[in-house]
Amino acid sequence: MSNLGTTVTLSQNEEAANECLEAINSRFSGSGVVASVERHSNAKKYAFIRITTPPQHWQALAKWMRFDLGVNYCSMVTGTHFPEGPPERGWEVAYHFLRQPISNQLPDTHTVYVAEKLDGQLVPMEFEVLIPLENNDSPIVPTVQHIWGGADWNEKETWDLVGIKFEGHKNMHRVLNPHDSPEGFHPLQKQHKIRYHDHNEMYDDAQGFGRKPADEGRVK
Repeated sequence: MSNLGTTVTLSQNEEAANECLEAINSRFSGSGVVASVERHSNAKKYAFIRITTPPQHWQALAKWMRFDLGVNYCSMVTGTHFPEGPPERGWEVAYHFLRQPISNQLPDTHTVYVAEKLDGQLVPMEFEVLIPLENNDSPIVPTVQHIWGGADWNEKETWDLVGIKFEGHKNMHRVLNPHDSPEGFHPLQKQHKIRYHDHNEMYDDAQGFGRKPADEGRVK
């Protein structure tokens, strides 16, 4: 919510959140897309928008958010596995977005934004989009790589770690696990019991470059 040392006011934030909520409900009412205004738990309690959408409406919602609502940055994508969940929610993808007042500058020009004077779509806003997926062995959601460049790597990471497929993604590949990892291995799926038990910490420094003497020769 800050911009070079200035911060939008709570009233700006509240008004922008309500405008976004009204616009979403007006455009997608009756489609299964559900939106609400939520608030962070920090001291200032800034509002953000939470949207839950069925996967079949995700690309239409995404394009509208990007080109009509001005949501211009995908900051993070995560996925969660719920093997004991209900039939309609065995998996869930969470996208995190920002709407920021940025513009492409011509050479030798500049744009100055004063946070307290911003209004309309220039007011920064956070968005959280949740996409529940059926409880089966083939979780899949349409990609938004072509809408937000920031979704490219984040969708790769979510597939690599959780195994949720992003239909239509170009150049999907492992980014954190080894490229020769077995097909179907995604370590954050709940059937993998990856845990450390009865071991001291391997490293005693923040960067992890030094081994503790008690761990010398220990295989973990």
